[in-house]
Amino acid sequence: MKRPRRPRVSGRSAAWFLTGLAAGCWLGRRAHGEPDTVPASRQIVNHVSEAIISADQSNTIVMANPAAAALFGTSVEQMVGSSLGHYIEGPAEAAGSSTEPVDYFRPGSGRAGRRATDYTVTGVRGDGERFPIEGSISRANAGAPFYTVVMRDVSERRRVQEKLSRSNDQLRQLSAALQTIREEERTHIARELHDDLGQLLASLRMDLTLLQQADGTPGDSLRLMHGMEDNLLTAITSLRRIATNLRPRALDEGGLYFALQGLRDDFVERYAIPTTLLADESELRLDDAASTAIFRIVQEALTNIARHAEATRVMMNLFRLNSDLLITIRDDGRGIRPEDMEKAESLGLIGMRERVWAMKGEITIGADEPQGTRIDIVLPLHDHLV
Repeated sequence: MKRPRRPRVSGRSAAWFLTGLAAGCWLGRRAHGEPDTVPASRQIVNHVSEAIISADQSNTIVMANPAAAALFGTSVEQMVGSSLGHYIEGPAEAAGSSTEPVDYFRPGSGRAGRRATDYTVTGVRGDGERFPIEGSISRANAGAPFYTVVMRDVSERRRVQEKLSRSNDQLRQLSAALQTIREEERTHIARELHDDLGQLLASLRMDLTLLQQADGTPGDSLRLMHGMEDNLLTAITSLRRIATNLRPRALDEGGLYFALQGLRDDFVERYAIPTTLLADESELRLDDAASTAIFRIVQEALTNIARHAEATRVMMNLFRLNSDLLITIRDDGRGIRPEDMEKAESLGLIGMRERVWAMKGEITIGADEPQGTRIDIVLPLHDHLV
């Protein structure tokens, strides 16, 4: 019979627990008037690298180790007897009311670590500088009216997080700019194909039709002309399909609703998958930027369904709720797995997310019940209504 595994404790958590325990033991003996004949616990507290302070229920600091004094840019002598509020900003909602040290570390102050007792608060150095602290508070042992706080400076971590956040914002701005440039190039190429090459092919077909109607044309020449006309029709059809994939004319001429109808019809024709579109034209009158983004999102979703889902039915639902557009795309295929969404080559999903995030929206992709995949998107439309 296997023995149950004991939970593993990380090095940092163990260090915080032991130092807090040592401080609690020392304060417990002090509260009960017991002599500290073996000052081992006090030595541990003084020599650890973690900053430790203890305060009573009136928020008066009764113990601080050298690491805490160094953290706040002061001395142990100056800290002991001072108010906890001189070194840690108290909760704003508790200003002027009776507080205890534990009130400085409420859930509203922000979780910092993996443990439920780790919170981020703001420290105040001796020169008035404010800086972020990760702290954990616990009550001293033996029911003593003291609280022990173990802290560390997380300024560097905060700077790294802010730098990463700025980098992510810049990457998203770059992604949005690249999407805009790509869409502009698609629009330009589609118009060139339709207006120049499309008109040229149409003109050639008209000339060929007139030539076929001329008197005295040999039968062999007529058969050749019929073959040429068939090839011209094929070329014109391919050209229209390519131009539509680049930039649907319905998006410019009719709006998003008719463009989605055309996309649905083309999808059904190419893949023979019954697809339902539930939408109201009046709710989809949006500016070009939003219409293009939504069309591309739906287009990419249908492409993924055709390639991977093995679905037999698709449902698309777009409706307005106040100033938000809610989009739901569902299929009854094999369903998407969490690992599929994290693959580096899943560029389609990444593109969908980037378009949604560029509009400050939210997107959720997951397996549907009883089977299939469901995509839920919420897009704010405050600045995109026409």
